[in-house]
Amino acid sequence: MEAELLSVDGKRYEVLRVSGGAASAAGAASMRGGAGAPTLVFLHEGLGCAQLWRDFPARLSAALSLPALIYSRLGYGASDPTPLPRPLTYMEDEARVLLPRLLEVAGIERAILIGHSDGASIALVHAALDAGAAPQAEGVRSEAPGRRRVLALALEAPHVFVEDVALASIARARDAFEHGALRARLSRWHGANVEVAFRGWNDAWLDPGFPAAFQLGRWLPAVRVPTLILQGEDDDYGTLAQVDEIERGVSGPFERVILPACGHAPHKDRPEETLAAMARFVARVLDRG
Repeated sequence: MEAELLSVDGKRYEVLRVSGGAASAAGAASMRGGAGAPTLVFLHEGLGCAQLWRDFPARLSAALSLPALIYSRLGYGASDPTPLPRPLTYMEDEARVLLPRLLEVAGIERAILIGHSDGASIALVHAALDAGAAPQAEGVRSEAPGRRRVLALALEAPHVFVEDVALASIARARDAFEHGALRARLSRWHGANVEVAFRGWNDAWLDPGFPAAFQLGRWLPAVRVPTLILQGEDDDYGTLAQVDEIERGVSGPFERVILPACGHAPHKDRPEETLAAMARFVARVLDRG
């Protein structure tokens, strides 16, 4: 993977790129009517960063012969910091403003979004906005209405509302960060951003106003692209109720894969099954053209 710091509106983002292979990318382009191969874009979890995906993006890129872009959001990894506290709408803000600008600057015309946890929630909202959704009652508008850059979503453990199981786990994470070894473990990946990365996520989720502010169900009807959800049966941050809500809400084709003996991160806990499921799904999307 090739690493760089990508400047977007005066802020630097940590970005990793995988080429995917020129010959196979040409084949993928032919499946899409010659419009160019889509890029796999990886959106990390609430405590993640580009590097924490480890080798999974490169493996999926190789399996599909598609290029990939993996980035750290502001305040994570080697990206620039961001002010605290984060607004309670930080995931919707990311989907509405920051992600579209990053994709534009990175030169990505067609994307398949691969999201985990917070990143998966951001991907859902962005797919709705990419299709032109603009819920006026919420005072939200798309920065690029109807761009239709997104071809599909392959998501791990997305959240569209707050569950007690998530809040309990996030409260335990706060204790582990303040009194245990979590700060040291996260410092390995976030360096000087470790406080911003943790507090920005943890303080927002544990804010008493967050459950009312975090209601993403209104975006789902505008999600028309094919969507795959992978969920671990032993996820201590969310239940199958999240998957059910998304399936009921989206307008496009929907698939689910429920993995036994799997926690919150299928690509870590069950990497082979996760890789195979995502590769099959994306290949079907491309074949349908």
